[in-house]
Amino acid sequence: MSNKKIKQDYLNKIKELHKHNKLYYEESSPTISDKDYDLLKIEVINLEKKYKYLRNNLSPSTTVGFKPSRNFLKSKHRVQMLSLSNAFNEEDLINFEKKIINYLNNDIELEYSVEPKIDGISASLTYINGNLKTGVSRGDGTEGELITENLKTIKDIPHAVKDKNFPKDIEIRGEVFIKKKNFKELKNNFANPRNAASGSLRQKNPEETKKIPLHFIAYTYGFIQNNIFKYQSDFLKALQKWGFQTSKYNKVIKDIKELVLLHKKFENERFELEYDIDGLVYKINDLKLQKRLGFTSNAPRWAIAHKFSANSAYSQILNIGVQVGRTGALTPVAKIKPANIGGVIVSNATLHNEDEITRKDIRVGDTVKVERAGDVIPHVIEVDIKKRKNNSKKFVFPTICPSCGSKTEKEFNNVTNKFDAVRRCTNEGYDCEKIAIEKIKHFISKEALNIDGWGKKVVEKFWDLKIIRLPQHIFSLDYNKISNLDGWGDLSVSNLKYSIEKSKTVSLEKFIYSIGIRHIGIENAKLIADYVKSTKNFLELVDKKHFDQFLNIDGIGDTQIKSIKKFFENKTNYDIFIKLSKILTIQKRAINKKGKLRDKNFMFTGKLRNLSRAEAKSLVEQNSGSIVSTVNKRLNFLVIGEKPTNKKIEQAKQLGIKILSQDEWYKLLN
Repeated sequence: MSNKKIKQDYLNKIKELHKHNKLYYEESSPTISDKDYDLLKIEVINLEKKYKYLRNNLSPSTTVGFKPSRNFLKSKHRVQMLSLSNAFNEEDLINFEKKIINYLNNDIELEYSVEPKIDGISASLTYINGNLKTGVSRGDGTEGELITENLKTIKDIPHAVKDKNFPKDIEIRGEVFIKKKNFKELKNNFANPRNAASGSLRQKNPEETKKIPLHFIAYTYGFIQNNIFKYQSDFLKALQKWGFQTSKYNKVIKDIKELVLLHKKFENERFELEYDIDGLVYKINDLKLQKRLGFTSNAPRWAIAHKFSANSAYSQILNIGVQVGRTGALTPVAKIKPANIGGVIVSNATLHNEDEITRKDIRVGDTVKVERAGDVIPHVIEVDIKKRKNNSKKFVFPTICPSCGSKTEKEFNNVTNKFDAVRRCTNEGYDCEKIAIEKIKHFISKEALNIDGWGKKVVEKFWDLKIIRLPQHIFSLDYNKISNLDGWGDLSVSNLKYSIEKSKTVSLEKFIYSIGIRHIGIENAKLIADYVKSTKNFLELVDKKHFDQFLNIDGIGDTQIKSIKKFFENKTNYDIFIKLSKILTIQKRAINKKGKLRDKNFMFTGKLRNLSRAEAKSLVEQNSGSIVSTVNKRLNFLVIGEKPTNKKIEQAKQLGIKILSQDEWYKLLN
């Protein structure tokens, strides 16, 4: 290849890398995986090593991150906030250690402070005299975005540190991230947890950031006045003492072989962690050595990131099946040739829904890229069209339920004015076998009745043996028959019996959640339980078809009410509710009848001062009052905050409802 072509190839890769940096750092919407990005970066650096004449000011060997967004003020880091060099195997670690020893010109035994590399957003916090003054994103390493108010909404970040040993001037660095369980509630808005964290921190309004459950783990300092620490590990202990969260997985290790073993352990277990990590970080533990080693143009010499192996792989689709979920949702699943992805052998991958199959044109026999990201459930990323066989046929999604033969349909969403991507079985009760099995699994799950000794496999086995068909059958089991089954001894049967008896006493919200009404998760079940107080009151609303009464519950809307109505219109569902309410001891919601606001109904409109709507609602209920969500004759007081809804005020005036300011409402509470 001529020098001209080599240079053009190099510049094309630089251009592509710059494009992906912009997508990743500024727009929080990457289009390639971390693995593919790292490979592209390595290709550029290797070209520079091989051909010394290749140089560019956008090269990864001279740049970090991406220039800060124009949406925020910029702030310079007093000490550069650089990225880390990467290691991918034991040989890379050996070379890393050799370079350190050569640089120090001293054959010494090195000690490493080890921590997980959280896949989040780096941020630095500057404290002056114990008070948080500024919070800045990494940006391009030299300057970042001033996002102090957004960072202050994160509970893990102290606004002030009172410890007498806390430095008068210090810049603490760490990672902002979102936990996997919290991301599940946001996954329709963001591609992955890192994007959710990045997008949330870039909100112009901190009140919007506050709604996202972000976390912060501190891991080092940038600048520190009068540093008294000798080791990185000592500084991490001090961070905990000062009130910062640090990783519980931090360790100190001396030998590279031990580093490799720990890395292998984390690689196998990383999908079970509560947040995403993409490797481990090793830092020289001795801070004096860190200072001596210093930095290259874009990375510290004393630290390295040991990245995990590919969390994606190519495999072939052997077959496509369709699973039916508790709410009737049809989920296509690809059976693939077993592939090792991130240390785990994968043989199934979700295809999400019918629209996803159509959009990616996924077919049986295709060679596909499968990724196992933080969700644990592997999914198909793309199809390698070049390897598709000439006789391949498009996959035809079933229009009837593969379990019960009922019609399937896509519901129309009145909010988006589009049909949902998910196709569903129209069977509402227990007549569809797959739906029935999934409903029973939901009924015994941890957040519902939480019956120990029952797992998904037990439900499936008992179904196959015709031991159960409906939830109430759980409470009339033939234990003698079960004790004769393979794998069931006297002790396991006794434990099962004890767990079932124990589960008979259940809170009202857990009971409402357990029966499996679509759109009624545990939080909505709590709202309903707070409103109805008892199963008797709940059933009375259902029997009288007073479903519109649920509109008085702040947080329950038309979607939830339609689901409740549709659920109880099915005779089997109704009968199950009646029978379970007789079998179980359902604890009523505690009612405070002596509060200052007893028998009074309140409604809030506008933004409240120094008080969230949830806390205001809680204060009303603690004082025996109730919350309604529509202006009607039952409403006693309309409390107005900043920028209230004028329509509600006019309606209240027409009905003669008393209108209170926030301060007047406080006086009622004394």
